[in-house]
Amino acid sequence: MKIICIGRNYVDHIRELNNAVPSSPVFFLKPDTALLIRNRPFYYPPFSNQIHYEAELVLKICKVGKNIQKQFAHTYYDEIGIGLDMTARDIQDAAKQKGLPWAIAKGFDQSAPIGRFIPKSDFPDMKNIRFHLDLNGTTVQNGNSGLMIYDFEDIIMHISQYMTLRTGDYIFTGTPAGVGPIKEGDKLEAFIEGEKLLSCMIK
Repeated sequence: MKIICIGRNYVDHIRELNNAVPSSPVFFLKPDTALLIRNRPFYYPPFSNQIHYEAELVLKICKVGKNIQKQFAHTYYDEIGIGLDMTARDIQDAAKQKGLPWAIAKGFDQSAPIGRFIPKSDFPDMKNIRFHLDLNGTTVQNGNSGLMIYDFEDIIMHISQYMTLRTGDYIFTGTPAGVGPIKEGDKLEAFIEGEKLLSCMIK
């Protein structure tokens, strides 16, 4: 099982981090040890003092595919959920300044909390899926799949040119604006179309 994450897929998030708009989907990987399931708590790691949340729609891959054509990409996922791409921003920024890889900042243990999934068939329009994230009861991120630079099919097509997708892989599809820091005692709750699918206490 792979966790594949798309970066810089919402213009407003790109602007808040002063990044450039990519000419094609940008992706990176998290190891399977990053997965945090069943609403288990997230324990603040000792190696960072600037962990940020990033809420994202997540696709669950349902069959093996390589070099997938866009018109067939919709058949390669059957469920949609929501997850958090937890990021050690201080480590990431330091690595970027030195021109070094920042895998540690994204791939550390439990850096991918993931919620319950909904069948794709429950959504009438893949380009109009609303989601949001609450921090301690206050909404901090609002997103809609229609605002993605690269849609679900673009993402699947692009990734599959470089690596084989397998059943059970997860694709995090990018985060909207509003990312920010967490602290011990915080509670994160993530929703799709108003339905809470993920709850995560920070300890």
